Amino acid sequence: MTERSQISKATRVFKALSVEARVRMVELLKGHALCVNALARELNITPAAVSQHLRVLREADLLVPDKRGNFVHYRVNESTLAEWREQADRLLAPPGS
Repeated sequence: MTERSQISKATRVFKALSVEARVRMVELLKGHALCVNALARELNITPAAVSQHLRVLREADLLVPDKRGNFVHYRVNESTLAEWREQADRLLAPPGS
């Protein structure tokens, strides 16, 4: 991946995580996969709002959908989190380190 595409991906992740509900979703999904209705109950927001947030998180490649019968469960994309963590560390490191 080129530096430009890494920066672009990091930017998408930062934007996706700029909303509290999405950060809370990622925290919940780090523990285990959940469907839209379970996320809605946990976050006390509507399933429609959850779906909109999930779309943004999926576009940033932060989540992986897993179809289970009639439901889709979402889990965190660990490789994207690892890449993002590396980008954040590099961005926030003191100059010259």
